Amino acid sequence: MKAIGYHAPGPIDRDDALVDLTLDTPQAGGFDLLVKVEAISVNPVDVKIRQARAPEEGQPAVIGWDAVGEVVAVGDQASRFAVGDQVWYAGDISRPGTNSEYHLVDERIVGHAPRSIPTAQAAALPLTTLTAFEMLFDRLRVLDPVPGAARAVLVIGGAGGVGSITIQLLRALTDLQIIATASRPETQAWVKELGAHHVIDHSQPLPEQVEALGLGAPAFVFSTNYSEHYAPQVAELIAPQGRFGLIDDPETLNITPFKPKAVSIHWELMFTRALFTTDDIARQSEILDKVAGLIDTGRIRSTATDSYGTINADNLKRAHALIESGKAKGKIVLEGF
Repeated sequence: MKAIGYHAPGPIDRDDALVDLTLDTPQAGGFDLLVKVEAISVNPVDVKIRQARAPEEGQPAVIGWDAVGEVVAVGDQASRFAVGDQVWYAGDISRPGTNSEYHLVDERIVGHAPRSIPTAQAAALPLTTLTAFEMLFDRLRVLDPVPGAARAVLVIGGAGGVGSITIQLLRALTDLQIIATASRPETQAWVKELGAHHVIDHSQPLPEQVEALGLGAPAFVFSTNYSEHYAPQVAELIAPQGRFGLIDDPETLNITPFKPKAVSIHWELMFTRALFTTDDIARQSEILDKVAGLIDTGRIRSTATDSYGTINADNLKRAHALIESGKAKGKIVLEGF
């Protein structure tokens, strides 16, 4: 089968940063589905792994953690899906990734793909959707009010892949006021289009801008990037007993300023359930099915903003380079081999 991977970690500007490969097609067993991959998207985690994680000795590393495709075989313990089903998922960071023509995935983290949008548009969503949904409803518990706080969520980095779907999930499933941050005219317009009630500039101090909205101190803050930089500002602006969530990897994070307000800190990693085979691992299948329904009823839209053509090394290198630049808006998708 065709695949794209690397033999050594490093920067994207090397000729061999990502290369086209021919590998054996894997066989489905246990809870696994064998999926013929039709479309993928590229996430910051792809970049981080490619930059730093060495492959197993003698084997190329295949990355990628978003896919839409067709089930072509099922393992002997798999019962949720059948051959021919169209599925979408974000995979397991401890296993080979979706930048391959065929891919094995545990059916318990797989959902039925939405029927109303093109395959490539759907591929933009699984990883970011799971990240956002788990953060909002499993970690921050945004449906559980904070006494005395404004019924509001501040989303730092609203125009990125996670921020883009976070805004939509909040509009579709809650009545909370959504404050999103964006610093450029095009990204500010994007988050407004997605449903943010208020947009503020994260290149300027946040507490003053939040106060100027007149809503009061928000109950919830979700930081998608640069959390080390924003944490002191969040401690200042968040409501007492509020909840602060983050998904990035700051070198250090001083949480002492949150103590006077008894703010709880929540880290989200959408791979946790798969990595540890948690008792609720099938929650991800439920989330993906629920969001597919929201898409098919017109309440959620794809966050795909760029299509980089077929799935090959050259096009994936272009996508990785854009993500590394920090200027990506929404999601980059690729389709077909």
